[in-house]
Amino acid sequence: MVHGSIENGRIFYSASGKGFAPWLAQQGYDVFVADLRGRGKSTPAISGKSKFGLSHTLQEDFPAFIGKIIELKGDVPQYWGAHSWGGVLMLAYLARPAVPVQVQAMAFFGSKRRISIRSLKKFFMVDVMWNWVGKTAAATTGALFAQRLGMGSDSETRLSHRQTHHWVVQRRWLDWHDKFDYANALQNMHLPPTLYLAGANDTVLGHPQDVEHLKNETGCSRSRVMLLSRQNGNRHNYGHIDMLTHPDAPHDHFLEVLRWFKNAGAMQPPSPEKGLTDTVN
Repeated sequence: MVHGSIENGRIFYSASGKGFAPWLAQQGYDVFVADLRGRGKSTPAISGKSKFGLSHTLQEDFPAFIGKIIELKGDVPQYWGAHSWGGVLMLAYLARPAVPVQVQAMAFFGSKRRISIRSLKKFFMVDVMWNWVGKTAAATTGALFAQRLGMGSDSETRLSHRQTHHWVVQRRWLDWHDKFDYANALQNMHLPPTLYLAGANDTVLGHPQDVEHLKNETGCSRSRVMLLSRQNGNRHNYGHIDMLTHPDAPHDHFLEVLRWFKNAGAMQPPSPEKGLTDTVN
C-alpha cells in the first residue's frame, strides 16, 4: 500500500490497529504499508536539504519495496492498494518498471492525476495553498512542511512538490526529464484489474470526475469506478480521507475491495501462449 502527497502510511492504519491495512490482514493477506522516503517512520525525515523527488521514488524506492517483499514472501502475485497520489505513482511505475513485478489486482482510493474541476474550494486548496503557499514555503525553507501549515500529515521535498504539481496541471502525462509518455505506455499494456473508489463528498482532491479521467487515461477495460455514496447503497457519502478512516468502512466498501481482489483471476487476459502478446515499454 502506498500513500499520497503530504501524508504517510498511517492513512492505512491507526495506532489502535484500525484501518484498511489491519482489516485486510485479518482477511488472510500479508500486508505491507510503505512510507515513502523521509515520511512517516522512514528515516532520516525530510529536511530543507533533501534533494530527492518522485523520479527517485519510481526508480529507487519502488524497486526497494518490491525487492523486500520478494525477499520475505517470494515472487508471488501482489495486490496493490493506494490512496490519492499513491495510485498515480503505482501506475507510473507499472508503465516503466525498474524491476519486474507480478500484480494481480489494484484498488485506488481517491486517486487522480489532474485536477480539472473548478470551484472556490479548489481555488483555495490547490491554487492558493498547494501551489502558491506550498511553492513559497518550499523556496523559503527548502521543503514543504505541510503539517506545520495545516495542509497535511507529512512533508514533501521541494523537488517532489514541483514534480507533483507538474503532473497535476499538464494535460499529457509526460516524464519530467525525457518526456516518456506514461499514458501511452499504459494504454499499450495489460494492466491488472483496477478498482477506482471515489467519494461523493470528495469535492477537490479526488473528485469523482477526475478519478474517472485517470481510469480513462490508462485505457484499461478491466477497471471500474465505484462512487461511494448513499445513493449507491453505501452507508455514507464519503470524502477524501474518511473513505479509509471511517469506522463503517470495513462493513461497507472494504468488502467490495476484497471481492475485487478475490475475483481478479477471472478478469485476467489470456496468456501469451494462447496468442496474446503483451506490450512492455
